[in-house]
Amino acid sequence: MADKKKTLTVRQIRSAARRPDIQAQTLRGLGLGKIRRERTLEDTPSVRGMINSIKHLVEIVEEKK
Repeated sequence: MADKKKTLTVRQIRSAARRPDIQAQTLRGLGLGKIRRERTLEDTPSVRGMINSIKHLVEIVEEKK
């Protein structure tokens, strides 16, 4: 049986302009940087923490198990 990993699809909904630099760096760390860009990421505690720290700039579009 294949090991199915949980994934999250995250979409950037707001710009990082006029925000603290650490928030822009977190967006880049998630592979985002332009509004409406989406990335599918593995659901790990570190990714969840990054999303939680910039939750006003991104939205979770989809969660797969």
